[in-house]
Amino acid sequence: MAPRDDPPARSAGVIDPAPPTETPKTRHPLAIPVTGLFILALVQALIVASVFLIPVTSAIFGYFILNAPRRLLERVGIPAPVSAALFTLLIGAGVFVGMMALSESIYEFVSDIPSLLREATATLTGPGGLLESMNEAREVTEEAIGNDGPGPMQVEVVDNVGLATSVAAFAPGLLSQIVFAICLMYFLVASGDLFIQKAVQSVDRFQDKKTTVATIRTIEARLGNYLGAITLINIGLGLCIGVAMFWWGLPSPWLIGIMATALNFIPFVGAVVGALIAGIIAFVTFGDPWPAIGVLLTYYGLTAFEGQFVTPTLVGQRLRLNVVMVFLSVAFFAWIWSIMGMVVAVPALIVIKVICDAIPRLHKIGLFLGDAEGFVPQAKPRA
Repeated sequence: MAPRDDPPARSAGVIDPAPPTETPKTRHPLAIPVTGLFILALVQALIVASVFLIPVTSAIFGYFILNAPRRLLERVGIPAPVSAALFTLLIGAGVFVGMMALSESIYEFVSDIPSLLREATATLTGPGGLLESMNEAREVTEEAIGNDGPGPMQVEVVDNVGLATSVAAFAPGLLSQIVFAICLMYFLVASGDLFIQKAVQSVDRFQDKKTTVATIRTIEARLGNYLGAITLINIGLGLCIGVAMFWWGLPSPWLIGIMATALNFIPFVGAVVGALIAGIIAFVTFGDPWPAIGVLLTYYGLTAFEGQFVTPTLVGQRLRLNVVMVFLSVAFFAWIWSIMGMVVAVPALIVIKVICDAIPRLHKIGLFLGDAEGFVPQAKPRA
C-alpha cells in the first residue's frame, strides 16, 4: 500500500499569506465622452433619417403584432406568405377606403380651422367679448407709446399657402411612407419566424438563445395587448365623444369622434388638442363661451375617464410604465419625428423596457422605466 502524502504540518507562529485580491476594473477615461458622442450622433441620425425610419419602425411594430395571428393561421394550414398577403390587403384596403371616404371631409375640416380661430378671436376681443377690456387696454397702450411722426412703412405679407394647402402638399409624402411600411411589413410577416431564427443564431450560449426567444415573445405579447386594447378603447371613446357632440348640437359630430379616436393615440397631448378644437367649434357655433366650456369639459372629461379608469383596468397590469418616462418619451419622439413620433413613443418604450429587463446589465434601467407597482423591495437579510 503506497504511503499517503499528508499535508505538511504548519509551523507554529507562521501566518499563511493572504489570498491575492482582485484588482478592481478601472473604466477607461474616454468611455464617458465617447458614449456621449455616440448618443449625440445616434439622435442626429434619427432626425436626419426620419423619413426612412418612421415607416421602418411602424412595419417592425406591425410584424411583432401580427406574428401571433400568423402562427394561429399556420396551425390551420395557411402558410405565412398567404397570411401576410391577407393582412396587408386588409390594412391597405382599410387605409384606402378611409382616405377616400374621409379625405374631403378632413380637408374641409382642416381648411375651416384658421377661420374658426379668427372668428373666435374676433368674438372674444370684440364688443361684449370676454377679452374686450384687454383689447382696449392694448389699443390705449399702443396709442400712448406711439409717436406723432410718420412711422415705418408697414408691409403686409399675404400668405397664399393655407393650412389645408400645406396638408395637401404633405399628403403624397405621407402616402408613400404608408405604402412603404405596408410593403415592408408584408415581407417581414411572409418570412415567418426567420427574424427570430436569425436573432437566435446571432448568440452563442444556449441560455442566451432561450433568453432571446423569450424576449421576442414578450415583445410580441406586450405590443399586441397594448395596441389591440388601445385601438378598441380609442374607437369606443370616439363613439362616446361623437354621441356627446351630437347631444350638444355641434356640426359634424361624427367627424369630431373620428378626430378623438385618432388623437387619443397620442398620450397627454391628444386629449388637450382635441378638447380645445371641440371647444373652439362650439364657441363659433353658439357664440357663447359657456356652451363652449361645457363642450370642452365634456370632451376632456370623457378622455380623462378613459385614461384614469378604462385603460388602467384593461392594459395597466400589462404595461406598468413610469408615467414620467412615458411623458419624456412622447416629448423626445415628438421632437425627432413630429406627430408620428408621438404615436410610436409608447410602443418604443415598451420594447426598450422588455429588452432592458432581459439583459442583466440593463436590469436597473428596466426597473427605472417601470412604475412603482412593478418594484418589489427585497427584505434585508437577518444578522
